Amino acid sequence: MSERKTSSQLRERLYEIIFEADTPAGKFFDIALIFSILASIIIVMIDSIYSLHVEYGEVLYTLEWIFTLVFTVEYILRLYSVLKPVKYATSFYGVIDLLAILPTYLSLFIIGSQTLIAIRALRLLRIFRVLKLGNFMVQGSIIMEDS
Repeated sequence: MSERKTSSQLRERLYEIIFEADTPAGKFFDIALIFSILASIIIVMIDSIYSLHVEYGEVLYTLEWIFTLVFTVEYILRLYSVLKPVKYATSFYGVIDLLAILPTYLSLFIIGSQTLIAIRALRLLRIFRVLKLGNFMVQGSIIMEDS
């Protein structure tokens, strides 16, 4: 029984950190996530410059895998912390999160799939959620419909 309670408490704590931006730990998590997303996108951009790819390709490749592993752990923790993992996995952000990590794994089996890594930029949409700008987007679309 205590193991079940401990697991439940862990899930609740992870949920609070990952999905609630109103707590200090949640704010730190969101800031770290935004930094990681931006850094990952910058790495992809740098790697797309031929001369930099030739000179720093190995380092950039290693960094890309580090970010992929970080985002994979984050995705797994999100699935673990919610009550309905399938619902999260099929949600807008769940699909974006999965699409952000798949290209790197696919590159192990399919040549050229690494170019899909640019999908990772879609994770920037999380900034809207973090900064609570989603309500403004909804209201903006309502105004546009009325026009």
